[in-house]
Amino acid sequence: MRLEGARMDLIKKIWRARKLILVVMIPLSLLPLPLIHPCSESSCAYVLIVTAVYWVSEAVPLGAAALVPAFLYPLFGVLKSSEVASEYFKDTTLLLMGVICLAASIEKWNLHKRIALRMVMIAGAKPGINTSTTAMVMPIAEAVLQQLICTGIADSLEYSETQDEESAEKEESQESSKNQLELLEREHNGKHEVCMLSEELNGLSLKPGFGPNFCKESNGYLPEAPISIPVPKKPKIRRDSLYPTKRDHMICKCLSLSITYAATIGGLITITGTSTNLIFAEQFNNRYPEAKIINFGTWFIFSLPIALIMLILTWIWLHFLFLGCNFRETCSLSKKRKTKREILSEKRIHEEYQKLGPISYPEVVTGVFFILMTVLWFTREPGFVPGWTSLFEKKGYRTDATVSVLLGFLLFLIPARKPWPSAFSGQSKGEEEDEEEQEDPLAPMITWKDFQRLMPWEIVILVGGGYALAAGCKVSGLSMWIGRQLEPMSGLPPWAVTLLTCLLVSAVTEFASNPATLTVFLPILSALSETLQMNPLHTLIPATMCVSFGVMLPVGNPPNAIVFSYGHVQISDMVKAGFGVNLIGVFVVMLAILTWGEPLFHLSQFPSWAITRNITGSF
Repeated sequence: MRLEGARMDLIKKIWRARKLILVVMIPLSLLPLPLIHPCSESSCAYVLIVTAVYWVSEAVPLGAAALVPAFLYPLFGVLKSSEVASEYFKDTTLLLMGVICLAASIEKWNLHKRIALRMVMIAGAKPGINTSTTAMVMPIAEAVLQQLICTGIADSLEYSETQDEESAEKEESQESSKNQLELLEREHNGKHEVCMLSEELNGLSLKPGFGPNFCKESNGYLPEAPISIPVPKKPKIRRDSLYPTKRDHMICKCLSLSITYAATIGGLITITGTSTNLIFAEQFNNRYPEAKIINFGTWFIFSLPIALIMLILTWIWLHFLFLGCNFRETCSLSKKRKTKREILSEKRIHEEYQKLGPISYPEVVTGVFFILMTVLWFTREPGFVPGWTSLFEKKGYRTDATVSVLLGFLLFLIPARKPWPSAFSGQSKGEEEDEEEQEDPLAPMITWKDFQRLMPWEIVILVGGGYALAAGCKVSGLSMWIGRQLEPMSGLPPWAVTLLTCLLVSAVTEFASNPATLTVFLPILSALSETLQMNPLHTLIPATMCVSFGVMLPVGNPPNAIVFSYGHVQISDMVKAGFGVNLIGVFVVMLAILTWGEPLFHLSQFPSWAITRNITGSF
């Protein structure tokens, strides 16, 4: 027994120290690779494998693991320290910083909450409709869920209590009128005798009223068949659960999962939507600087139909899985079909919206900046017409990051209070909450603390680590070596290669972080495409899209973990719903890349910018 106890203690200690053991053992076990084959390819492969294992296992924080190339590349002579350092801060980092400034302003002045409540008010309180609404209001899905679920649960309890009160009143009314259902007047010996009906199990019998005589005979006019008065059933309330009914639990599951799917689908639309989109854009532009084809406009045109189709199909799948096939009731906007619970829910949502008060000046400024940033991104280089960058003499100096940083910088300067006297006596909600800004009439829209609170520096370092790995693969020639090993796949058609890429990336990203998975796959897929003489975008874009479809497990991506922590869904729910979303995503991405993607990116031919890269990379 003591021996077994000692073994168990040893196993527990080893399990607690598993991450430290992995951090130490992985570099040591792979060290013979660069020592036996002392070349730049093997050294780069060593750094790549160690970093990838750290990312996948999460033995160290993702940001810390991204710093591994910063000291291993110079130690093995792959890249100089200054060259590696320059990879950690790129144009996309400035782009992200400008977007975070705008996001800080949106959150600070509650613009996201106002939009969320307004969307719920437009859609109504029907669960099925609000499932799709949650998916449509992508950046504010969290606010929609909090408002709708809390309102639905509270109102269902209030509704059940109301039903109990109504049922109790009906029972009292029936009890009081039980012996007064019908008055019979009959004349016997010149006197009137009142007889009353009383309900019995087997029919009706007569009981004496105010007269001295007892009426025992039927007068021939009373019904002989038994009469039963139906009593309305009380709604079944689950006292042992947080949810009033099973359907309420299903609604919470459906809306909770719609958050992570909304974040996934919404992130596909723009280059700045996810960190994986930024990784793809930066690595593609670094590897193929002559391409000039990936920008905010072309990405949006390609991905918007994908998002719309996925929204519809995902809504249908979630509705079928959790709410059944009654789409007619869900899609009906008739006021006659509103239940009392829906009326109570809408009333509660209207009350929450009224608490926000009238739209404030900072909200207007934030909305204008959001629209202005989007318009400037679209019109920079739309492709079909000259953009606003054509007004400048020097070309290629201005990017989407220029617009983002400029507008983000202005938010630190513009006062949060109107420069002219307000016609209203009321103050905005933000001014009431912050006394310091209320005292200072020149307080800006956002402060550095607001920006710092939302800025994801771990993601910045993680993306920088991906850039550093890609640069090492390019300089060392590792990407070309990998491409030559994949030459046996040259017999497959492009659509088959793309399909295999989508399935492989979708499977791997379920167990590894999305940025890490894409960072590892992008150089490999680029080399594979160049070897097979196919447009690199034919594999890179689908891989970038599908890497976001890790929605089957809580570890797939951060939104999954956040939704799982709410406690509404179990892992089995996420697996069932996520598997369907995975299939929907792969199907829609394949449809897009084989239809409107071909003329947009000229995918049917091997481009000249890829040929130039292939020739220069071989020397």
